[in-house]
Amino acid sequence: MPIQIRIYTINRGKLQAFAEAWLQGVYPLRLKHGFAIPGAWTIEETNQFVWLIGYDGPETWEAKEEAYYHSPERMALDPDPAQYIARAEHSFVQPVVPIPY
Repeated sequence: MPIQIRIYTINRGKLQAFAEAWLQGVYPLRLKHGFAIPGAWTIEETNQFVWLIGYDGPETWEAKEEAYYHSPERMALDPDPAQYIARAEHSFVQPVVPIPY
C-alpha cells in the first residue's frame, strides 16, 4: 500500500482549530472514500500537524485523490481545515519495518 506522510505547518494560533476541523471533517471523509489513516499528530513546538495516509485499491492514487477533493462532501466541509495551512509537504514513504495492518 502506498503511504504518504503529510506535514502541515499551521498558521500561528490555529493548530487546535485545525486539528479539530480535520478530525471532524477530513478524517471520517477520507475513511469513507477508502483511505487508511494509520496516525496523526500535532507538534506544538513547531505548530505542525503530521499524518500518514494510505490507499490500496483498484484506482490510482491520483484518481482517488481527485475524486476525494472534488466530492460534494469535501467541497462542503465547514470549517475547511485547509484555511489554516501555511505550508504543506507531501512525500511517499517506504517502510523500514513491517506496518502492523
